Amino acid sequence: MARQFQRTIEDFTCGHCGAAVTGNGYTNHCPVCLYSRHVDIHPGDRASDCGGLMKPIAIETKRGDYVILQECQVCGHQRRNKRAPEDRLEAIMAVSRSVGGFHTLSG
Repeated sequence: MARQFQRTIEDFTCGHCGAAVTGNGYTNHCPVCLYSRHVDIHPGDRASDCGGLMKPIAIETKRGDYVILQECQVCGHQRRNKRAPEDRLEAIMAVSRSVGGFHTLSG
């Protein structure tokens, strides 16, 4: 049986750039640099004990929107996050440039 998303409202300080981030229960990465922490096994559960920084390694497009692919710098776990409205477009473009452009997801 699949676990459901758990909405967890919390503010945090970005472990990469130090920005103060106000959470809304769906916030899972820093809008300034697109990094996050590996704290979930299932979205919102805070059940992972890894805690490593999740680096944005690619930007993908799906149905006209951006999806951020992140990789944990400790254990290598990868996950995708939808772009949030408050994400800085400059950060999305910088990640895209660093990997040679956008990748398109089907579906």
